[in-house]
Amino acid sequence: MAMALNSLPMQPPSQHSRKTTDAPTSTSLNYGGGTLKPIVISGHPPTFVSAPGRRIVAVGDLHGDLAKARGALELAGVLSSDGSDVWTGQETVLVQLGDILDRGEDEIAILSLLRSLQIQAKEHGGAVFQVNGNHETMNVEGDFRYVDSGAFDECSDFLEYLNDCGHDWEDAFASWCEVSESWKQERTMSHNAWGAWNLVKRQKGVIARSVLLRPGGPLALELARHPVVLKVDDWVFCHGGLLPHHVTYGIEKINNEVSKWMTNVNEDDNGSQIPFIATRGYDSVVWNRLYSRDTTDLEDYNIEQIQSILDTTLQVVGAKAMVVGHTPQTTGVNCKYNCSIWRVDVGMSSGVLDSRPEVLEIRGDKTRVIRSESDAFSELQAADYI
Repeated sequence: MAMALNSLPMQPPSQHSRKTTDAPTSTSLNYGGGTLKPIVISGHPPTFVSAPGRRIVAVGDLHGDLAKARGALELAGVLSSDGSDVWTGQETVLVQLGDILDRGEDEIAILSLLRSLQIQAKEHGGAVFQVNGNHETMNVEGDFRYVDSGAFDECSDFLEYLNDCGHDWEDAFASWCEVSESWKQERTMSHNAWGAWNLVKRQKGVIARSVLLRPGGPLALELARHPVVLKVDDWVFCHGGLLPHHVTYGIEKINNEVSKWMTNVNEDDNGSQIPFIATRGYDSVVWNRLYSRDTTDLEDYNIEQIQSILDTTLQVVGAKAMVVGHTPQTTGVNCKYNCSIWRVDVGMSSGVLDSRPEVLEIRGDKTRVIRSESDAFSELQAADYI
């Protein structure tokens, strides 16, 4: 039996907002007037979520591909297919596994779309959550190695749009997905006019991205709203993979430290320190690939060791299974280790594998991979051992 939500060890609440203010550790969402019990969120950023009776849908890495992102959300049944970007998931809980940034040109548009869906979902008794991945933390660090040239342009365009909106962040951010395509078209039409000024244009994009994503920057503050680790009922979600020492350290503590770093709450002391356990090193939460590697080249004893590590992690955190992204799965969404780990990154972005979108649906102990209307659904029973 999975550990009850209110019996989990809780860390002290973080101080977080645009500038940090006291915030409650629990939030109840019950906007839809439905028959289900309200969703209860603990932690700021969200860390523990009680969503009784809800359908949960997990979507993997999107990497700046707005068309594929929309395709995945439509496949999941949470986004209208008529281009109006309307939430159709009713009381569904949507979890996106990170890596929205890099390798594509519509990153801010995807973030804007998810914010719009988050607002709409609340009105229907549902919810939208994102977890930060390694590409989110890299960009806040100023590591722009994997940024698409179009993404630099989007940053420049968005800063101009923000200025046009009178620097009303909420208005500009929420509406950007709706207007970004027209800005892109206008930019494409004027692209040739730049000519020899392309270098200046690129520098402008780099500066815009730095302004938006530096710790304390407006887009970094948006990312700071999201956790690195999220537990919904007895399922745990993170980008790379959770290990026993992460849980021992405290997952809410990890979330708070990453959020404070992105928010730059200690700017008078030259900023907060980069949280190593979450964002740096091969075994950090956002970089870990232990559970995602191909097992065909592993010896039996290696597989047993990984299974033991995973079992220990899940037992300590009080979960029956973990869902991760980060490592593209060429066979599509799949599970390993008695289905106690689900890998949902299918490399759908045109900047990665350009594969067809797939999503994972969770209903209690039942899971299924939704591939497309033409593909057969794959239904499996989640491991039930806690």
